[in-house]
Amino acid sequence: MITPRRALTAALLAVGAGALAAPAAQAAPITGGEPISPIATLDHVSTLGIPAEHRGELPTAGQQLGGLNQLNQLHQLTDLAAPVTNAVPAVG
Repeated sequence: MITPRRALTAALLAVGAGALAAPAAQAAPITGGEPISPIATLDHVSTLGIPAEHRGELPTAGQQLGGLNQLNQLHQLTDLAAPVTNAVPAVG
């Protein structure tokens, strides 16, 4: 015999799956226009409150993320050189 708790759990799972599938079934595909760039949108939104003459003075989010990428590349290089130079003690 199925307990009421298991029956309720099965019913709630079915309702939850239906709720997740319903918006996807009614979503219309985007037609025409250019693709949306999250970084470009973030750059635009982050500079809305800044006067036009001062916008060039601040780095954009895209430039800041590019700087993080360069930092990651530097970190990869130092990780390769650290065992050779004994700059970081070996963990073992």
